[in-house]
Amino acid sequence: MRGTSKSLPKYGYHKASGRAVVRLSGKDLYLGPHGTKASKLEYDKLIGEWLANGRRLPDEASDKPITVTNLCARYLKYCLGYYVKNGAVTDEVASVKIAIRHIQRKYAKTNAKDFGPLSLEAVRQQMIDEGNSRRYINGNVGRIKRMFKWAVAKELIPVATFQSLATVPGLKKGKSEAVDHPPVLPVPLEVVEATIKHAKPIIADMIRLQMLTGCRPGEVRSMKPVEVDRSKAVWRYTPGTHKMEHKDRDRVILIGPQAQAILLPYLLRKETDHCFLKPNGDPYSRSDFYKHLNSACAKAFPAPEGTTGEALEDWRKENCWAPNRLRHSRATIIREQYGLEAAQAVLGHSNADVTQIYAERDIEKAARIMAEVG
Repeated sequence: MRGTSKSLPKYGYHKASGRAVVRLSGKDLYLGPHGTKASKLEYDKLIGEWLANGRRLPDEASDKPITVTNLCARYLKYCLGYYVKNGAVTDEVASVKIAIRHIQRKYAKTNAKDFGPLSLEAVRQQMIDEGNSRRYINGNVGRIKRMFKWAVAKELIPVATFQSLATVPGLKKGKSEAVDHPPVLPVPLEVVEATIKHAKPIIADMIRLQMLTGCRPGEVRSMKPVEVDRSKAVWRYTPGTHKMEHKDRDRVILIGPQAQAILLPYLLRKETDHCFLKPNGDPYSRSDFYKHLNSACAKAFPAPEGTTGEALEDWRKENCWAPNRLRHSRATIIREQYGLEAAQAVLGHSNADVTQIYAERDIEKAARIMAEVG
């Protein structure tokens, strides 16, 4: 029979009434006269909805309202299965958990369908009062909205609930009390070189490779020999996973002669192993890379003697740089020498405006030009 499986609840026969029946989530649901085409179509429909809802009946079939806490639990379960790359959950799951914690502080027991725009604004204000940045707040508010949109698609709440939340705009720069962090700036080459002198050789090579190619830190950490095409003078590295793959965009990182010389010894590993491995044979995680880089920065630029507490934290913020800034550095150099379109092509941006963010404007160069023509 179409739509049935041994692993699914059976299309049954209710002898007393002569009707077809299926038992889902402990409830008998009658489908119409047994054996008829209509009853089998009804069976297929109910089974499909039951599977799509995680082998549960839609809450509309129950008198029990769904609370915000219950909705968060279901959405998190969905995210754990959806935000996965190469068999591991992505960082987005951790971000979803943070957004969930914010909404549950005030509204854990609230009926999800009653969570409206004023409730969302209250959660947002809570994040503002805690001193979080505008970008952080907008990101979490967006995740909360997506959760309610998902709930509508699963028929857990009325569509009007999400539609009302969608009317809450994102925070605009300078239009709220939320702080704006300063833009991420390139790392001066002399700072990079000073840091490299105090880094472990493999970390130093990862830094140099990222600096020369303009790739993202995660793309260096995840690189495998099988992903590097060496058939041309300039090698092509095609990451097995990358930031924009969910938008069906290709990602090719070009590796020139200087970067090739650094990378070559690491390509002698097994084709499917990571190029850059820790002594125990595991690939470097994001936290590993940051920890080693921070350690090298601390050695290259030691804090003044006696610096402790908040002063030490301020010093670290000032003198320890993150690896994503190397991408900004490469973008700035390429744009200055070859133009915006060249920087856009090397960094793999589909939008020139994004490259503008990465490539710092060369004000001094513009000033020299205007001194002659302005």
